Amino acid sequence: MTGHTWTLLIILAAAIAALILLINSRLRFHPFVALMTVSVGVALAAGEPVEKIADSLESGAGGILGNVGVTLAFGTMLGRLLSLSGATDRIARMIVDRAGTRSLPWYMTAAAFVIGIPMFFEIGLIVLLPLIFSVARRLQTEHDVKGSPYIYLATPAIAALATLHGMVAPHPGPLVAVEGLHANLGLTIGIGLICAIPTVIVAGPVYGRWIAPRLDVRPDPELIARFAGNEPTGTGAREGAGPEGVAPASRNTVRTGWALAAVLVPVALMLLRTLAELVYGESSQVRHVLTFTGEPVPAMLAGFLFALFALGYRSGVSADEIRSSLTDSLKAVASILLIIAGGGAFNQVLEDSGIGKAVESAASGMHINVLLLGWLLALLLSFSTGSATVGIVAATGILAPVAGSGSSLHTALLVVAIGAGSIGLNYVNHAGFWLVKESFGMTLGQATKSHTAIQTIVSVCGLLMALLISIWA
Repeated sequence: MTGHTWTLLIILAAAIAALILLINSRLRFHPFVALMTVSVGVALAAGEPVEKIADSLESGAGGILGNVGVTLAFGTMLGRLLSLSGATDRIARMIVDRAGTRSLPWYMTAAAFVIGIPMFFEIGLIVLLPLIFSVARRLQTEHDVKGSPYIYLATPAIAALATLHGMVAPHPGPLVAVEGLHANLGLTIGIGLICAIPTVIVAGPVYGRWIAPRLDVRPDPELIARFAGNEPTGTGAREGAGPEGVAPASRNTVRTGWALAAVLVPVALMLLRTLAELVYGESSQVRHVLTFTGEPVPAMLAGFLFALFALGYRSGVSADEIRSSLTDSLKAVASILLIIAGGGAFNQVLEDSGIGKAVESAASGMHINVLLLGWLLALLLSFSTGSATVGIVAATGILAPVAGSGSSLHTALLVVAIGAGSIGLNYVNHAGFWLVKESFGMTLGQATKSHTAIQTIVSVCGLLMALLISIWA
C-alpha cells in the first residue's frame, strides 16, 4: 500500500473515533448531526474538492432515502395498521391459545417471529406485552414454571424480534446494507431467514429455559393490569382488547387469514422477484412484472394497501382515526430516517474521497474473513454509539468496495453478518435495553443477564450461521 492509502485509512479511523466521541461525549450530538459533521470533515481531510462536497452529501442522503426511506415509511404504516386493527393480537393469540406450558416459549417464538417481520423491535415488543403479561400471570398463578414466567416468555419474544430487526429485510438496517452493498434482495431475505431460524431457537426458547429459573423478575402489578387487564383467567384480555382489557365495541373481529396475508404480502413479492429471475428469461413478461412488484417500494406499497383495505377499513376503525394513527407512526421514525440519510451521506463521501478504494486495497492484503470484519465493525460501532442503525450504515459504507467483488450469495451473507453485529452488546446506551428493563421491572444486572445476553447470543449465532453457509459461497 502507498503512503496516500495509509493516510486515507488513518482519516477513516479518526472519523470513526470522532463519530463515537460526538455521540457519547457531553455534547450528545444526535447521530444524524454527528454523521453529517464527520462526513464534511472526512471530505475536507481526504482532499475532496470543496465544490463537490455538497453534491456528495446530497446525493448520498437523497439516494438512500429514495429507496430505504420510502420503504421504511410504508413498513411503519403497515405495522401500525396491523396493531390498530387488532391483527397482531389475533395472530399472537391464535398461536399461543392452545399451547401447553412446556411448549409456550416455542409458540411465543412463532408469534414474535411473524409479528416481527413488519415491525421494529421496540414496537413489536410493545405489541406483544399484553400477551406476555397475561399468559405469564396465568403461569404464575398455576405455579407451572420454575423461576420467572415473565422471563420464560419474554426471552423468545426478544430473541425473535431482535433477530428479524437486525438480520432480515425489509427491516431498515438490513435494507440499508442491501442497498449499499448492491445485494440481491430476495436472496438476502431467504438467507436471512435461514440464518434467523436456528439463531432464534438458541437465543430464545433454549436460553430462556436456562435463564428463567435464575432470575426473579416480577413486573409492577399496575403495569401488568394496564397491559393484561384485571382478570387473571384464560390468557388475559379479550380478543381485540386494548391495554386496559376492554374490547372496543365498534371494531370488527379480524380474520386470522387476512392478518397473516397482510404480514407476508411484501416479503412474498420480494421473494417471487428472485424466483422469477432464476426461472424466466430476460425477455419474459412475467419476469418484468415480478421484478417490478418485488422492488422494495412497490412491494411495501402493495402490502400497505392490502392491509389498509383488508384490515383497516374492515375492522370498523374510522377513516379519520386510521389517518391520524398513520401520521403518528411516521413521526416516530423521523429520527431513524435522518440517521439513514446521514449514513448515506457518510458512505458517499467515503466513495468520492477515495477512502473506499483505500479500504479495498487494505482488505485485499489482510488475512481476515470479510464476514467477520463486517460483523466486528458493526458490533463495535453499534456498542459505541448506542445505535444499531449507525453500526450498520457505517460498516456498510466501509465494506462496500470489498463486497463488490463477491458473489451474490457472499454479498447476502455479508448483509446478514453486518446486521448480526449491530445487535450484539445491546446495553445501557441503547433505547431497547431500557424498554425491556422498565417494562419488566428489572434491575440493571437482570436486564444485562437477559436482554443484553439474548441479543449478544443472537449476534454470535447469526455470525456463525453466515460463516457456515459461506463454505458454499
